[in-house]
Amino acid sequence: MMRIIITGGDGQLGRELGQIFKKEGHTVFQYSKQQLDITDRGQIREILKRIEPEIIINTAAFTKVDLCETELEKAYLINGIGPYYLATEAKERNVKLFHISTDYVFKGDKLFPYEEEDTPHPKTIYGKSKRLGEELALIACENTTIIRTSWLYGHGGQNFVNTIKELSNQLSEIRVVDDQYGCPTYTKDLGIVIKELITRPPGIYHVTNSGSCSWFEFATEIIKLLKKQTKIIPIPTKEYGLKTPRPLYSVLSNKKLNNFDIKTRNWKEALQEYLKKECVDRNEN
Repeated sequence: MMRIIITGGDGQLGRELGQIFKKEGHTVFQYSKQQLDITDRGQIREILKRIEPEIIINTAAFTKVDLCETELEKAYLINGIGPYYLATEAKERNVKLFHISTDYVFKGDKLFPYEEEDTPHPKTIYGKSKRLGEELALIACENTTIIRTSWLYGHGGQNFVNTIKELSNQLSEIRVVDDQYGCPTYTKDLGIVIKELITRPPGIYHVTNSGSCSWFEFATEIIKLLKKQTKIIPIPTKEYGLKTPRPLYSVLSNKKLNNFDIKTRNWKEALQEYLKKECVDRNEN
């Protein structure tokens, strides 16, 4: 059994990972950003010295895309320098580092899925800061695994699925962009793959549920599964009025996973399980 540190441990992915590894019998230390500031190298060093983990999983990030454009220093510190500090300290202690990254490291102008070998070309500060984190972590520690994922949703937090569910209780119509394509990913499925990758070689991996869709198609499926009458209206991105450009096509290929015979289920199947569990949890509460 291993000792595992999870940064961002109170987030949707952090909580899911904690549950998965605890069920396996591992000793898990989950730190919120208040408990462990990944931009504080001294604090990282002190905690690693005390815990002596075999694995660090970094889920901490500044993910608010629009705010990253105005809070550049915060974005680069958390998304870029923080992973570097973790990797440097992991290297000194022979600890394996997993770092969660994003589809935003790509420009988003391809017509077919991005593979791990494709050259990143981020357009936003969020994407640039996350790419910096990837590069610095890989340079600082050769035992680093980068996990790129996209359109993530999980229990106990705010995400696209929960937003559509809440809006469907308030509105008869919801306008959703139909010209941005990606891979919805359930934190449970991402966590299961991360567990599988513990024994695999380090490097960059793309991990999403299989299949792809537009935000409009995603929202339509959510409403269908909820059996609501809310109408989803497709609109172009330019009509939505986003402050910061989003990748129009950021579908990630799971080719490298498939080479290891690691499969992920279709996003529709994962979404169905998520919503079913959300309903059960709500009824229990």
